[in-house]
Amino acid sequence: MKAAICTKYGPPEVVRIEERRKPTPKNNEVLIRVHATTVASGDCRVRIANVPSLYKPVFPLIYGFGRPRQPIFGTELSGQIEAVGQNVTAFKVGDLVFAMTGLKMGAHAEYVTLAEKDKIVLKPDNISYEQAAAIAFGGTTALHFFRKTNLRQDQKILIYGASGAVGTSAVQIAKHFGAKVTGVCSGANMELVKSLGAVRVIDYTTEDFRKTGEKYDVIFDAVGKITKTSCKNTLAKNGTCITVNGNPASVRVEDLRLLGELMQNGQFTPVIDRIYPLEKIADAYAYVETGRKKGNVVITM
Repeated sequence: MKAAICTKYGPPEVVRIEERRKPTPKNNEVLIRVHATTVASGDCRVRIANVPSLYKPVFPLIYGFGRPRQPIFGTELSGQIEAVGQNVTAFKVGDLVFAMTGLKMGAHAEYVTLAEKDKIVLKPDNISYEQAAAIAFGGTTALHFFRKTNLRQDQKILIYGASGAVGTSAVQIAKHFGAKVTGVCSGANMELVKSLGAVRVIDYTTEDFRKTGEKYDVIFDAVGKITKTSCKNTLAKNGTCITVNGNPASVRVEDLRLLGELMQNGQFTPVIDRIYPLEKIADAYAYVETGRKKGNVVITM
């Protein structure tokens, strides 16, 4: 099988395409033929070994000393189950699925094996492989943090970084929960964020949301660029400010199912900025690192 391989930390050019042995599923595993995956900001951080200070001491233990322990990156995918282990009962050959691989990574390849109990769910028939691959990371991250803030109907929420993979998901999910959404992004992305359900959009290049006089029940920093201290005067009484910076999100299979249902019902649409073939994955990494992507960058096999 073809796979994008990263055997040392460094710039996008360290990623190359190689032939690797196609994996064989164990008794409790499924073999998925990957149709689409993504290059996320997290993939970039691992590739250059750049993580928040809190996690620097444990980074080598998780990802490898000197070079990546797992040379195939990628944590979200969509595809079709090609084989199942003899003990698998939840899935069958031919099932269309989307999934998250977590710390195991491995999605930047034509095939991947996952345990039946891993984060795998059936793909709705009315969404493409590209859409399904782009749903998991941003959507599950937003749901994780909204649970922490106990987001409720009619609350006012400000989403900082509303045009990224997490931000575009957060805007739509907050709207689904009945919250009143204000998005913060660059001027070039204001119409996009408004189209996703924000009732107000602020261009951070021309206006500081902390100086508008508005107060919010929840401030969600979807890109890890603001501090809680700087937002304290912008919060309503008993308001909450939370950031993705240094706070990894836990993924629940129920969240993947919910996202699939929302997509199937037309209540959630992952934003896809660009689509690259696997052979051009280094270009995808370079684009993600410009910081200008809107939503997700998808890789097709």
